[in-house]
This record gives sequence, structure tokens and C-alpha cells, in this order.
Amino acid sequence: MARFLVTGGAGYVGSHVVLALRERGDEVVVIDDLRQGHSQAVAPGAELVVADLADRAKVAEVFGRWRFDGVLHFAALSLVGESMREPLRYIAENLSNTLWLAEAAVKADCRRFVLSSTAALFGLPESIPIDETAGFAPVSAYGESKLMAERGLEWADRVHGMRSASLRYFNAAGADPQGRLGEDHDPETHLIPLAINAALGSGPALTVYGTDYDTPDGTCIRDYVHVTDLADAHLRVLDRLGSGPSVRYNVGNGTGYSVRQVIDTVSAVSGRAVPYSEGPRRAGDPAVLIASNALLRRETGWSPQHDSLEEIVRTAWAWRAANPQGFGRAG
Repeated sequence: MARFLVTGGAGYVGSHVVLALRERGDEVVVIDDLRQGHSQAVAPGAELVVADLADRAKVAEVFGRWRFDGVLHFAALSLVGESMREPLRYIAENLSNTLWLAEAAVKADCRRFVLSSTAALFGLPESIPIDETAGFAPVSAYGESKLMAERGLEWADRVHGMRSASLRYFNAAGADPQGRLGEDHDPETHLIPLAINAALGSGPALTVYGTDYDTPDGTCIRDYVHVTDLADAHLRVLDRLGSGPSVRYNVGNGTGYSVRQVIDTVSAVSGRAVPYSEGPRRAGDPAVLIASNALLRRETGWSPQHDSLEEIVRTAWAWRAANPQGFGRAG
């Protein structure tokens, strides 16, 4: 039986990965400071250590208490807009926590490391779909912080033999199909849960930022990947690191949906209107972002099982409707 350390395992994507690891029989230890995570989201049987990754003594204590077969690192500051108001904080915290964590893993002879990265490191892409050969040009401090973390891990591989996988997400969405987990951020910034909250009346009316893009309906197009499929991708690359080199993958469905399509789908699934208003474009928002997942498919056998927008929205709606207060705010 393998044992893995999952940082940020009480958060949205991290908790779904912890659940997937537990379901296949792995032991899991979670480190989460619960600033954005929820203890209720940690799968039964996983050990939760409430701690900040900046507490290097605590992290060393965790590595001293358990022997790990790999690390999956989700804990990070992740709000793009906030990163442009506090760029130094984002770069300092996201980079330093990743590198200190990797160093602790190396010292403990744990040589597999999966990083939750982001499509934000591509900035405004020159071609669609975006594959792993696309140039890096982050337009936010958040994207820059993840790019720097990836580069740090490359050095950990060169010098220490730390095999790492960086998964560049596009838009994680949806919820556990069995309704055990869902998306619960405060503040919420993702389109699908914002539209659902607007439809439920538990959140403000949606604002559509820009209706004059060069797209079929004038609104931005984005690639949404179901969080359960995303969890499956993590497990596949984690296992591949056991015998292969460090890897970098873009993770998305390979299909794009517009803001209006999301609104229409939330309305159709919920049977409720989604109140919204139209606003100006946001600076730095590209018209279209769609991933190429060809490399991930080819090298790991991964294939999204929940790839329709309707299914993604249906699982997100089912969880939020059953949990109108989310996990609660008690941690």
C-alpha cells in the first residue's frame, strides 16, 4: 500500500484527488491551513494535519512521522485578480512554499512530486488549441508564480533526481458525481458556481465581461474539465513518475464553451433563469482558451469521462442544491 502527502487536500481539486487516492486503497496525509479548504471535504480515512506550509518545522515533522511515496501539491494562492494587487506576496508564497516542500521531500528520499499548475502561465496564446510547446508569457503574478515553481522543480530533478509532473489546468469544474464533494470558495470567482449561485438566489447576479469578442456569440470561450477527470489525470501521472522522467501536461477537455453557453446550460439544468448583466471586457482576457490534451492522452491513456458541459453543470448544480451553505465556514 502506497502513502501520499497531499497539500491543500481540503480544497476543491485537492479533496477530489484525496478521494480518488483513498478509493483505490492508498493511504493519504493532508496538510491544509483551512484558509480556503474545509475539513469536511477530506475523505474518510485520510489524516488531516492543519498547518501552514510556511511552517518548515511542521512540514519536516510530517515527513519525519510518515514515509511518503509521493507528494501532490495543491496548496497555493490562486486568485488572478488579487495577484495583480499583491504580486510580491503571490510570487513569494507560491514559489517558496513549493521549493521548501520539494526540499523537505528530497531530504526524506521522496522523489515523486506532482504540482498543480495553471494555463495562466501561457498568457495570451498565439494559437488554439494550446499544447505543451506554446511559449510562456504570463500576464498575471499568479501565472508567473506557477511558472517559477515549475522551473524550480526542474532544478530539483537535475540536481536531486526529483521526478515531477506539472499539470497545467484550464478550468476545473463540476463536482463528485456521487455528490460527496463540490466547489465551495469564499470568495467565489469561477463562472459555473457563480452562475449557479445567481440562479439559486444565494449570490449576486452574474456579470458577463465583454460581449464583443470575435466568437460566435461575442462572449469568451473557455475549456472546462470535470474535477473527477482532473483527479484521474493526477493519479495517472503520479504512477507514471514511478518509472519515467519529469513531465509537463496541459489538462483540459479540448473543447470550448462560451459564457452564454454556460449561462444557458445552468438555466436548462436548474430550471431557473440566471440573472445577469453585461459589462466591459476585463483587461487581459483572451477571447478563446482551449487546451490540447493530446500529449496527456497519448502518454498516460487518460480520457475525460465527463466531458459534456451539461454533465459538468449537472454535477455542480446537484452538489450546490443539496448543500446550499457549502461545507460551512467553520473549517
